[in-house]
Order: sequence, then structure tokens, then C-alpha cells
Amino acid sequence: MFGLLVRFTCKDADAATAFDELVARTGECVRAHEPGTVVYAVHRVDGRPLERVFYELYRDEAAFEEHEAKDYVRFFLAERDRYLSATQVERLDLVSGKGVSSEGSSSCG
Repeated sequence: MFGLLVRFTCKDADAATAFDELVARTGECVRAHEPGTVVYAVHRVDGRPLERVFYELYRDEAAFEEHEAKDYVRFFLAERDRYLSATQVERLDLVSGKGVSSEGSSSCG
């Protein structure tokens, strides 16, 4: 599994509303067309109304590359900077988790 943790900071409240609309449209397409995208979750940050956190988990790097090549993702990437003052991206390598397939068997009995 391959993942991303992305933190976005919007410019202001109006930009946050527009960004959320862009995110919603993009998310609909991800859910409909990307079987290799295991999780594509977007969160508002409690107490920080201009911040959004994306948690993305892909079956593998090939699924991530397929995601990045989609027209609706390319549109999102081209449009997002209109609404943002900062972006921080961290690449993740899954070690363990619930709700995702992993190698090996359980030792919990």
C-alpha cells in the first residue's frame, strides 16, 4: 500500500468554501472511477477552519500514478492553488492498519 497525507491551508473563508466544492466534485469521480484508490478522505481540522487534511491510500504506486493521470485530478491540481496559501505533502508507506489488506495472519487468537 502507498499513501499520502496532505495538509492544505485555504486563503480565506470564501476560498475554503470554493475549495470544498472542488474537493467534493473530485471525490465523486475518484469514488466512481478508481478501484485502486482504497481511501480518499478529506477532513476539516477542528479549531482551524481554513485547514483541510487529505488522507489517501492506494493499492500500490501504480494505482497512485493512475489516479494522478486522470483528467479530473489534473483539473483539481491545476485549480487548487487559486484557493490555497499553503500545501504540505507527506508520502506514506503503510506498516499496519485496520480495514486494509495486509500480508500475514493475525496473532490475536
